[in-house]
Amino acid sequence: MYLTVFCTVPDLKSGRRIAQAVVHEGLAACVNLLPGLTSIYRWQGQMEETSEVLLLIKTRQEHYGALEARIKELHPYQVPEIIALKIETGLKSYLDWITQST
Repeated sequence: MYLTVFCTVPDLKSGRRIAQAVVHEGLAACVNLLPGLTSIYRWQGQMEETSEVLLLIKTRQEHYGALEARIKELHPYQVPEIIALKIETGLKSYLDWITQST
């Protein structure tokens, strides 16, 4: 099974550090960095509004545990957003590439 993992980070530098590590280590096939995100959320009883970068990480289910642990290790937030969604279907050659890359 394939996953897309969503993870927000405070800036491109943090995003690049995480992306390079997880791709280099074979935990992800690809990470897209999407800057310009505005997040509005409640943290420790206060409303917050923050500029962030969204990481879209493509991987396989079997790597999720190690991927999550590595992101937590590298992430600057106390409680990082790490959410995985199943990829229900996709271009077979792309999914094969994910398999070969992870």
